[in-house]
Amino acid sequence: MPAAARSSSTAPGPRPGAAATLGADDLAAAFDILLRPHHALVSTVLPGMRERRWGRVLAIGSSGVAAPLPNLAMSNTGRAALAGYLKTLAAEVALDCVTVNLLLPGRIATDRVAELDAAAAKRRGVTVTDIEIESRKTIPARRYGDPDEFGAAAAFLCSAPASYITGVALRCDGGLIRSL
Repeated sequence: MPAAARSSSTAPGPRPGAAATLGADDLAAAFDILLRPHHALVSTVLPGMRERRWGRVLAIGSSGVAAPLPNLAMSNTGRAALAGYLKTLAAEVALDCVTVNLLLPGRIATDRVAELDAAAAKRRGVTVTDIEIESRKTIPARRYGDPDEFGAAAAFLCSAPASYITGVALRCDGGLIRSL
């Protein structure tokens, strides 16, 4: 997909890096970037949802929640914390007809994925095209996902027909994560 057609991600992720290199400030930054904003937003809107006895909380995570991604230790850590918070919250608010879910993108053609591909190319001394070809080979669908496909999954989870789906981390990844 051409760069002009890519959509931007919902928020910039933490910097790439190995787990062995993380310091206390990195861990705090992971929580500040990936958990605290969700908590603040949910805390603001949840009382009204519970009072109306209808609501949808949908956060965007990463396939790294299901299978931690190499060289993204800060992201893996922060997103796992978010998943734990949301799963716990889902059970607490289900009786109030509020669903809480997490949508896990794989390789969706966004600016963030292009940024990660460029960083990998630079780190390995190859072209971005080489990285994209290599990455596509790891995806059973053999392509990056389209942002519209991802949006359709999100729209469904926020719809009335999805009212019995809560506490789920749904992967939208073209089969990238091989576990059940």
